[in-house]
Amino acid sequence: MGDFLTTASVMMCPHGGQVQPASANTRVSADSAPMLRSSDTFEIAGCSFNVAGVPHPCVTVEWVTTATRSTVGDPTLTTDSLGICQAADQAVQGFVKIVSTQTSVSGE
Repeated sequence: MGDFLTTASVMMCPHGGQVQPASANTRVSADSAPMLRSSDTFEIAGCSFNVAGVPHPCVTVEWVTTATRSTVGDPTLTTDSLGICQAADQAVQGFVKIVSTQTSVSGE
């Protein structure tokens, strides 16, 4: 069982870019921050990845594994969820690193 991710969670791409979640969820919070869902928007800023000297930064996250028993309209995300960082051309560039999140509420 993983801890739920919220808009206050700290996440990064494998190259150090900061994941910036934006959620329309106003119904359910954990530790006073809205819980994140797979349908929310996850933009990445500050990714330094390049290919042969040409910038190819991560710009977004697509979640491929979500909580299996918890929804807030759409599946929620936990520290057990798996997110793939993608470039603008949708090239897969690695997995999201969850640096920190609230620890008050967990689920599966």
